[in-house]
Amino acid sequence: MNELKPSLAGAPRLTVVVPVRNEAGNIAPLLAEIEAACAALAPFEVVYVDDGSTDATPAELARLRAGRPWLRQIRHETSCGQSAAVRTGVFAARAPIVATIDGDGQNNPAFFPDLVAALSADPSIGLVAGQRVGRKDTGFKRLQSRIANAVRGRILKDGTRDTGCGLKCFRREVYLGLPYFDALHRFMPALVKREGYGIAHVDVIDRPRHSGVSNYGFFDRLWVGILDLAGVWWLVRRRRRVPAAREIV
Repeated sequence: MNELKPSLAGAPRLTVVVPVRNEAGNIAPLLAEIEAACAALAPFEVVYVDDGSTDATPAELARLRAGRPWLRQIRHETSCGQSAAVRTGVFAARAPIVATIDGDGQNNPAFFPDLVAALSADPSIGLVAGQRVGRKDTGFKRLQSRIANAVRGRILKDGTRDTGCGLKCFRREVYLGLPYFDALHRFMPALVKREGYGIAHVDVIDRPRHSGVSNYGFFDRLWVGILDLAGVWWLVRRRRRVPAAREIV
């Protein structure tokens, strides 16, 4: 990971991390929206993490980097999943504040200023989570999400109705202190609360995917999700108070 260590020279205020896999048709329109939404947050950078794409995603990113010094491209040689891609992007981030967004175009970057403002308003807040309204997924996917969120909320009591939304904004140092595992991005509110930070929420309007198909299914993550939920419950239960410490000089 040494090649991903952030440089301190000319560091931006905000890093936007975009995990993608086989999203060539969505990159250009989404990137244009990200650039417009972040104009008021400059200086910023956008880190696209290509999670082992087999389509034209790498070539499209390389083409779009011309004339955009704030756009960075990182590639996983093989697909390792969304949480791994987010983690790679956060490790590479040069800003103290990181925002994430799904690469399929369903998340609207126009909400970035609201997310950043909510995080900056209170130093005790570690994460601002977007919560989707007007979901544009299929009825089955909405039902699946509703059930999963209800079960997770009852067990973890994380106070978040929609942890699957890709729009999130958090302090980089807080994220780097979280235990890492696959599907971490779906349990961030509970784990950030575990570290003693507050959670804020911003309602965001969902929209249809621009092109392509989803890389995530229901049955391929059902049982893994149950095991992850049990593991996060254990982590939350085992958390102990961190002592306030200072060196005596």
